[in-house]
Amino acid sequence: MIVNTQKMVSMTEANQNFSKVAKIANAEGSALVMRNNKPEYILLKINNNQNYEQADDAELETVSKKLIQQNMEAYKKLAE
Repeated sequence: MIVNTQKMVSMTEANQNFSKVAKIANAEGSALVMRNNKPEYILLKINNNQNYEQADDAELETVSKKLIQQNMEAYKKLAE
C-alpha cells in the first residue's frame, strides 16, 4: 500500500495552522493528523452535493472494520 505523505500533518502543526490541514483536505479529499508518529485523526472534505444520513452503530462498525482491513499494511508500517 502506498501512503501519501502529502496528506500527513503533525498534531503540533495542525494545532498551530489548522487552515493548512483544511487546504490539504480540500485538495486531496482528506488529511491525516499524526500524533507521536502514529495516525490519530482524519479530516475529510464533505462534498455538498452528496446527501448524508445518520448511520447506526452496526453500519459504523462495518465501515470501521473495512477501513482497518484496507489500511492494515499502512498502520503496521507506521507503528514500526
